[in-house]
Amino acid sequence: MLDGQIYGEPLVSSGRVYVATENDIVYELSAATGAVLWSTHLGRPVPSSDLPCGDITPNVGITGTPVIDQSRGEVFVVADELVNGGPAHMLTGLTTASGKVEVSTDVDPAGADAAALLQRTGLNLDDGQVVFGMGGNDGDCAAYRGRLIAVPETGGTPKIFTVDAAADESQGAIWMGGAAPVVDSSGDIWVTTGNGSVYSDNHAYDNSDSILELSPSLKLLQFFAPNNWATNNSQDLDMSAAPALLSDGQVLLTGKSRIVYLLNGAHLGGIGGQQAALNSACSQDIDGGVAVQGTTAYLPCGSGIIAVQAVNSPASLRLLWSSGTGGGPAIVAAGLVWTIGQNGVLYGLSPATGAVRQQASIGVPANHFPTPTVADGLLLAPVSDQVVALTAPAGASSAGSPSASQPAPTQSRAPAGNASSPTAAVGPGSGGLPAGAIAGLVAAGLLVIGALGWFAWRRRTTSSR
Repeated sequence: MLDGQIYGEPLVSSGRVYVATENDIVYELSAATGAVLWSTHLGRPVPSSDLPCGDITPNVGITGTPVIDQSRGEVFVVADELVNGGPAHMLTGLTTASGKVEVSTDVDPAGADAAALLQRTGLNLDDGQVVFGMGGNDGDCAAYRGRLIAVPETGGTPKIFTVDAAADESQGAIWMGGAAPVVDSSGDIWVTTGNGSVYSDNHAYDNSDSILELSPSLKLLQFFAPNNWATNNSQDLDMSAAPALLSDGQVLLTGKSRIVYLLNGAHLGGIGGQQAALNSACSQDIDGGVAVQGTTAYLPCGSGIIAVQAVNSPASLRLLWSSGTGGGPAIVAAGLVWTIGQNGVLYGLSPATGAVRQQASIGVPANHFPTPTVADGLLLAPVSDQVVALTAPAGASSAGSPSASQPAPTQSRAPAGNASSPTAAVGPGSGGLPAGAIAGLVAAGLLVIGALGWFAWRRRTTSSR
């Protein structure tokens, strides 16, 4: 076990697994054995009792998924730390080789109440910057504003875009169920925003309950909000899923309203400018990262993954299937849609029908939005305070390529090879499986992925806001 709960997604790079915990510790583990190669304790995490509200206990430390820049050999995290007796959010860059701290920058906006802020989204890279969102603690207590923050990888003054920025406004979290901001091929940044404090549409639009496209300098380029955005604010109906950028230039947007909106990515349309909408797409909130294949998006409905397909002409949406299975944000790998349920089961679903094709019990996750990872021939799943690894049996073949339409929110990935069977929990002292254990699992019929290629792409998620 690791020393703290895991709310973010494990990362894999060059045969190493990187994971961060709510105790403000970053680990590098051997992908082959799970042995700890190094660990770095960044600071003292913030006791949850020191915060005005929230649902992460007993400590709040590193909540958002890290990001790796392979060209720099550096992994970046945002840690909530006690500094001079109070909370502070510190962007820290560590060398992947040794865990040495290279950069440490306070990223709390000037004048903000750091105790009221939670760094929720995964981190991403864009034009030499680390990009991430901030929102409030669960319960929307105290005074905060949603922020998109971009910090040079070398450190320095952050750029900040503020939601609900007017003097009489607040809230508007950028949290996205823990998913990372999406960076498109032009370097523009796409995020969704939660409920703001404006409850009347007689008030000026405030960037809440929306999808926003921003430049790398964080200039707002365009937006979409539903006609009832102010009413959604009053009912806490966040846009809480990551934007889904489809291969034909269309964009899907959804969240707690359970309505899926189809948008023209080149012209989002402002207020009420959707091309089509799919009402009551599922029976629970849709929160977290999304997986995209072409014009189909696999969406993280709390009652089970759903598949929604967009049509360009005439513009329309079609619910392909509703699985009733899993519900944690999905990835597509080895020809299946993978999702983790709150019951502690990892499911592999048919992309065509949503039927369960593979499953494995892995243990109950620490948060509502656990997301598996694929890379370097591994399928990894975060479970409470450990990482469960599925590794390749000898001789398994590989195929597949990354998705071009929804860029991966890290530069740590390469198409991974081989297929997987359950092996061990990757964590301190796990030491891998005894010789012959993989063969025993396969013989027992527990092979999770057999002789299939990896689709090395994923979306990030963590816990509740």
